[in-house]
Amino acid sequence: MSQIIPLVTSGIAGPLGVLHLPRLWQKASLDAAGKLHSDYPGCGAGYDQMTLDALELDRDAFLEFIKTSKPSYTQLEKWILDQKGGSLDVAKVDAHNKAVIGYNHDEETRKAILSAVGIADTGAILDAINLNNLDDWQEFYNQNIA
Repeated sequence: MSQIIPLVTSGIAGPLGVLHLPRLWQKASLDAAGKLHSDYPGCGAGYDQMTLDALELDRDAFLEFIKTSKPSYTQLEKWILDQKGGSLDVAKVDAHNKAVIGYNHDEETRKAILSAVGIADTGAILDAINLNNLDDWQEFYNQNIA
């Protein structure tokens, strides 16, 4: 069975405006179907948990919904709204989005990713979103193209 590398970036939001939520949905859905590449967690401790915390969603309930319902992305957003009484706390979503955008990897992680993709570390790329994108694209290339 093919192992799929998730290529939806953490820097994108769906209609609810929550950054990283589309990527979390994709990873959790692939994991539930047994198709997520083994180097990726279905629901990890970083952006994944940050997103669940910002939405005040129970991790186990979220993953169970993904596993049993196999929702489309818009069905997931509807489920989230149902859990939250029909609306999200805009201030919490804004704070979450700022935290996602503002997160930087540690120096060792940054250097390792840049080295793996062949980019000199000039200090120009610091944010985790872009570094993670580069890492994902390189892994996709290594698995499917090279």
